[in-house]
Amino acid sequence: MMSGNAQHSGEGSVVGDDPIFAARLEPHRSMSQRQFAVLMAMIAGACLAGSLAFLAAGAWPILPFLGLDFLIIWLAFFFNFRAGRAFEEVMVWRDRLLVRQVSPAGRIREYAFNPFWTRFFIKRHSEIGIEHMALRSRERELSIGSFLNPADRESFAKALGHALARARGR
Repeated sequence: MMSGNAQHSGEGSVVGDDPIFAARLEPHRSMSQRQFAVLMAMIAGACLAGSLAFLAAGAWPILPFLGLDFLIIWLAFFFNFRAGRAFEEVMVWRDRLLVRQVSPAGRIREYAFNPFWTRFFIKRHSEIGIEHMALRSRERELSIGSFLNPADRESFAKALGHALARARGR
């Protein structure tokens, strides 16, 4: 199993419909829901303290702006958490490669490839490592794992490369 947010199982049975390789790629989220609640409580407390100070100084027109600040911060985190619900699943069998991309709204897109005709394309940067990963088959190209951090990209690329070689019998 990989560290981070790319989890894969490299062992699969040749018999039956078990994949040779299966991975679920998820965006990294450094803050849990509980941590978010604590942070928002601290921000609300700071806004309330500021509101009371401005109110005591007679600057009551400032109060709606402090509420607006709180709302904007909450909305930014809301959309960030929503984007974190997206994920990708990559599965390799001897006769097919399946990529399932699930959007934050739950919309599912599936892409099927033949592992013998599919090439795994990696674009590397000399300082940060893998910048882009894609599957190419004839005229089609599908970008995968774009939200992974560099270490997870490296680990996933190595595991998927081995799985494709194994599916081709190499």
